[in-house]
Amino acid sequence: MVVGIARMEFYLPGNGSLKGKRQRVKSLIHRLEARFKKLSVAEVGDQDLWQRAVIGVSTVASDQKVADRYLNQVLSFVEDLDGMELISAEIEFLSF
Repeated sequence: MVVGIARMEFYLPGNGSLKGKRQRVKSLIHRLEARFKKLSVAEVGDQDLWQRAVIGVSTVASDQKVADRYLNQVLSFVEDLDGMELISAEIEFLSF
């Protein structure tokens, strides 16, 4: 069993408030959960900064190749988002 974890850092240009940030982040989380069924998603950092967001996603798979492919599909999806710019992304794996 392999747990794949991705940490994605975003810049939100044109955003002027925490309320606006929460709306964008909530929308992104719902879109990820709807598109990728085997995924857990949460905002995991920079919660009081209104132009930055850190989103964590995780998945469980039978081997690392499967988890890596799935998380890279997620990264490809978020790279094309309007209104949110992906600054950095890290992927890690835990094997059991």
